[in-house]
Amino acid sequence: MRRKFLEELTVGKFSQDEIFEMAVAREADANRLYLSLAQRVTDPNMRKIFEELAAEELEHKAKLELEIMKEGKVVDTDRIPLSLLEGQPDYMPSEFDLDYKGILLMGMKKEETSFRLYVELAGIVTDQDAKELLLALAEEEVKHKLRFQAVFNHVLKDK
Repeated sequence: MRRKFLEELTVGKFSQDEIFEMAVAREADANRLYLSLAQRVTDPNMRKIFEELAAEELEHKAKLELEIMKEGKVVDTDRIPLSLLEGQPDYMPSEFDLDYKGILLMGMKKEETSFRLYVELAGIVTDQDAKELLLALAEEEVKHKLRFQAVFNHVLKDK
């Protein structure tokens, strides 16, 4: 599914505006997910990590929205269709049931997918500022993945 999704991006199925709208929707979705996970975990350190990640995803969303506004467009995240997320390889509906390790693995996968997606998108957009923003976001997403990896490794070590 990932290959098909990226092929659709590269053959021009989506405009640069739609690419940024999709990225805004991804960041908003990640924020909601991490806030939900923060409420579900009992470990206060993990709760703090999820809350921090949720806040960082909102920062990413704001940067993307600014890029859209630079083009003179209005950002209305309520209008962004969920279908922009549904075709993505790591899309997860709001209802899921995972144990602690599963949550960490899911977080690593989502962040890895976001990293790869932003790198791919940076290769598609033509505007240099947009390209730099997407590469900066890719770097942030890989940092998130590394945070999940560190916690996951700690959990495995304690078992």
